[in-house]
Amino acid sequence: MFRADLANFTPLETERLLIRPLTLADAQDIYQISSDDAVSRYVLWDTHRSIADSRAFIKQTLRQYRMGEPSSWAIQSKETGRVIGTIGFVSISREHACAEVGYSLGRPHWNRGYATEALRSLIAYGMETMHLNRIEALYDLNNPASGRVMQKAGMLREGILRQKVYNKGHYVDVCICSILSREYRTRKAQRAVAP
Repeated sequence: MFRADLANFTPLETERLLIRPLTLADAQDIYQISSDDAVSRYVLWDTHRSIADSRAFIKQTLRQYRMGEPSSWAIQSKETGRVIGTIGFVSISREHACAEVGYSLGRPHWNRGYATEALRSLIAYGMETMHLNRIEALYDLNNPASGRVMQKAGMLREGILRQKVYNKGHYVDVCICSILSREYRTRKAQRAVAP
């Protein structure tokens, strides 16, 4: 049965990453990431033009934490201690035990497997702790790298939603990917018995 206490999210640890709540002390790292037009190009938020934008984002996120609402968490490098991106739930349907995830990563950290590592960890949290039945994600068709992250994390491509999203002055086609709890459990069992 679905359950979640997002107001008391326990940090997740992977081999290289810590996924944890944001704090105002992360404002400079968030600004470094979010002030890059290449990072914000395919996401629904606008490029941060000042550190005040990053602080405002974090303050809004802290409000979401207090309310137990879906929100973003920091992706922190264990090697450097710096925040290199964010990941979290965009929306959650408690009735249907389904959630949508979203993520962004600073450009210096692209193509190093960090997004896949973070997404796998969040999927595991969603399936094992929240008892979700389905986790889904959308990516702009002009950003196939994000689709590869989803597929490497075990999500299956379902199809294209034509002009589903209005982003930065344009309607864009997006692809939807998902993973079901039974698929997650099957893959986990297969990894457990693999030599």
